[in-house]
Amino acid sequence: MVSARKTNDRNLLIFNFQKTKTMKRLFSLALCFLISASLSAQDAKLEDVKSADAIIAALYDVISGPAGEKRDWDRMKSLFIPEGRLMPTGKGPNGVGYRTWTVQEYIEQAGANLEKMGFFEVEISRKSEAYGTISHVFSTYESRKTLADEKPFARGINSIQLLNGGDRWWIVSVFWMGETPAYKLPAKYLPGN
Repeated sequence: MVSARKTNDRNLLIFNFQKTKTMKRLFSLALCFLISASLSAQDAKLEDVKSADAIIAALYDVISGPAGEKRDWDRMKSLFIPEGRLMPTGKGPNGVGYRTWTVQEYIEQAGANLEKMGFFEVEISRKSEAYGTISHVFSTYESRKTLADEKPFARGINSIQLLNGGDRWWIVSVFWMGETPAYKLPAKYLPGN
């Protein structure tokens, strides 16, 4: 933005233009600093976020546990970027649907059920693609109410988007769909393929 002050002095006009340009640069620099500060603001255990493998293992671990056991929801929050999302999808009688949760909304709306009924979710297969700072993981899962359950009550795929922040990994989103009679898990996403 150029100063609207009326003047005949061309140097003043150039100075005001340069000042505005400098202010824009300072604003951009401050914005970048705030974004990087917000990414590092959430404390996480180094062993949870040191690699893509570690953060996915931590994700499954933090939501799993026996009935009546409180989960470490602060640990879960520390795995995600501040704007992280969890999104289940599926096809019901009224067509395809989905839900979008922030991490806090997931904890408030789904967390109580996980703690009440008991829930163990394990990864049984994985397919990954990565480029630069981004990674996409198709993580096939099985869910059980107890570790002793012979058969899972659910299976499906977690589509997990990850960000390599340089000093740690972040979960950007988890978008999942459970297996149904209409949508059987393809063999390529099962163990051994």
